[in-house]
Amino acid sequence: MYDTIFLLVKATIQTTHKNVHEAIAEIQHKATCTITSTKKVKIHDIKLMDYKLKS
Repeated sequence: MYDTIFLLVKATIQTTHKNVHEAIAEIQHKATCTITSTKKVKIHDIKLMDYKLKS
């Protein structure tokens, strides 16, 4: 069976950015994530999705 799931990540941050949206944008562009397959679940594709920020 193939399916798509969405996993949420919670992060507590401290930043010197004046705006939290700048910190989020920086993290989105530089973040890495490792999710590995198990005996019963094979990972086929992982994509970190951008949080849509208002300008």
